Amino acid sequence: MAEWRLFSRIREDVNTIFKRDPAARSLFEVLTYSGLHAIVGHRISHRLWTTKLPPRGLWKFAARLLSQVIRVLTGIEIHPGATIGRRLFIDHGVGVVIGETAEIGNDVLMYHGVTLGGTALAKVKRHPTIGNNVLIGMGAKIIGAVTIGDGCRIGANAVVNKDIPSNCTVVGVPGRIVAQDGARV
Repeated sequence: MAEWRLFSRIREDVNTIFKRDPAARSLFEVLTYSGLHAIVGHRISHRLWTTKLPPRGLWKFAARLLSQVIRVLTGIEIHPGATIGRRLFIDHGVGVVIGETAEIGNDVLMYHGVTLGGTALAKVKRHPTIGNNVLIGMGAKIIGAVTIGDGCRIGANAVVNKDIPSNCTVVGVPGRIVAQDGARV
């Protein structure tokens, strides 16, 4: 049963690329996308990471090993402990880093060089929570256990280190809200 869900999720991820990338022309071309490889690899490594079967240490090691192989092959590093929703599209994904306690909602678009990083050294929630329908521009850094609300747009190279409410556009270093609910702030 779980295998069927994996294949249906892969099909959904492929369809998402066709919907969101005007450069996608064929299935064979889409199957070469590094973002797709990273997401499929993450789905498998996350399943290993969260398994309850003994010996748990062996499964966690296998998950980390797979995630590192995927990182070498794609240039995208996603910790197997990260929680990723449906239809994430990582476009031109080289340099993307997603930390262990990061949570990403559904229908998120992420460009190259994005970091969802942590600041704490303790074993606590230390990475961002990203809402649904969020766009994260190239080179953006979202740091710490912050929450980005649904429908937000994070500009290229922005550095966000505080919570952002829903439907905001954030730019700059440090990130500041320049629009909310379609109105300039």
